[in-house]
Amino acid sequence: MMLRILRCICALLLFSSPIVVAAKSVSDSTMVRGIQYASQNKEFTVNSPENTLFSGASLSVDLVGLVMMAASSHGQAEAALRLNLKNKYFPIAEVGWGMCDHREYSTGLHYKMNAPYYRIGCDYNFYKNRTSGNRIFAGVRYAFTSFCYDLDGPPIVDPVWGTTTPYSFNGIKSSMGWGELVFGLEAKIWKFFHLGWSFRYKVRLHEKKTALGHPWFIPGYGKNGGSALGGTFNIIFDL
Repeated sequence: MMLRILRCICALLLFSSPIVVAAKSVSDSTMVRGIQYASQNKEFTVNSPENTLFSGASLSVDLVGLVMMAASSHGQAEAALRLNLKNKYFPIAEVGWGMCDHREYSTGLHYKMNAPYYRIGCDYNFYKNRTSGNRIFAGVRYAFTSFCYDLDGPPIVDPVWGTTTPYSFNGIKSSMGWGELVFGLEAKIWKFFHLGWSFRYKVRLHEKKTALGHPWFIPGYGKNGGSALGGTFNIIFDL
């Protein structure tokens, strides 16, 4: 009887040994795969766009100013170069050429100028999914222009003697600096191609006054005043 029991125990031990070895092998392989999987995740996280400082640059052109230039007596052509830092911060430099050839029929005054303007600033992307290419942003700009303008109108008549004095001034020098608060949206259309628009509130910071007073139109700013509103509709290409 005892001999039969010992035989059964030996048989069970021999039968269970391969199962233990197989289980240990499966456990080890699972552990190795788990370590490799964790390593791959770690590598993906380190190289994700949000952890990369420089994520590219883009070039854009504004269409609103071109339409204004074609449809009215004033407008501008404008382009911008923008850097992408972590898909969150967007330093930007904008340069444009403003023009005006306006005649006020009620007074007969004619105002004419052509000059460049410059802006520099930064936008912040508030959109949570920053790798999608779609953006909701706000930012600030400092802008500056130095220009010359011509102003002429009907001659001035002396009420006493009846003589006339020409009212014509050419090459009047002026300059102006202003700040802008910017809010806008941008949508990814296809791969490197985006469309976007921005709304801008402009505040005059400093201006070089002339003997004739304030210039009627400022390149890049618009009609002169303490503040002004503006906007852009941009075609954007990632570089």
